[in-house]
Amino acid sequence: MLQELGIEGVYVIHAKTGYELQEERIQRLFGKHNIDFEFVTNGDVSVFDTLDIHKYVTESLLTRVRKGTVSCTLNHIFALQRIVDNKNKYALIFENDPFFIGDFHAKITRVMAEAQTLQPGFMISLENTTLKYPSYRTAKRGRYLYPTYGGRCAGAYLIDLLGAQKAVESLQTERCNHVVDWWHNRLVERGVVRMYWAHPVLIEQGSHNGLLCSSISSKEKSFARRMSWNLQKFYKSVFRRLFAQPLIIKD
Repeated sequence: MLQELGIEGVYVIHAKTGYELQEERIQRLFGKHNIDFEFVTNGDVSVFDTLDIHKYVTESLLTRVRKGTVSCTLNHIFALQRIVDNKNKYALIFENDPFFIGDFHAKITRVMAEAQTLQPGFMISLENTTLKYPSYRTAKRGRYLYPTYGGRCAGAYLIDLLGAQKAVESLQTERCNHVVDWWHNRLVERGVVRMYWAHPVLIEQGSHNGLLCSSISSKEKSFARRMSWNLQKFYKSVFRRLFAQPLIIKD
């Protein structure tokens, strides 16, 4: 389904054990939508002793955050390396708890049509974890991609081959000193890649909307979390959009 759009790789950040329900759900969800994908578990905590971790991340990161969070960040890096190794012109990276919002195929088709007009070397946020959206004044009818100064977390994003290459190569001069979401922002800040937001969004993370836990989430799914998420989403997707979004780069 996606290769006809130019998306040559789909990678899902995952853990080797402990998240079998998420694994089964991904297989059902992606199977239903005829999406071929690969799990990425090369950075699993269980193999830390065999990895040259300091090639990718700083000692400071290792001492500040949980091993599971470091593992997730490493898996994102290894997913980018797979894109480079496989020479995927465009690729999608998901964490292991995605929920599609609306017609995923129709939305990703529109995103890809616009993405292919962009200068190479970009990353496109497809999800709403931070509940940040272009303001009503900024959003334009028929437009789906908006340049920004930062991402909206790393639950789902599209990246092109040059963007993946530059991100991986950047580790030779500056190792990752942040969790993956902030590392993406650092890449944008350094001019390594450009960031865009897709609007309307395509993906919602189950570990944030209260329906699932991800491989790095310490929060259990619950009705209270679900209600809180929906209230925040309603406010920020409706009323907060009356005000300018400072992360959006003005044309």
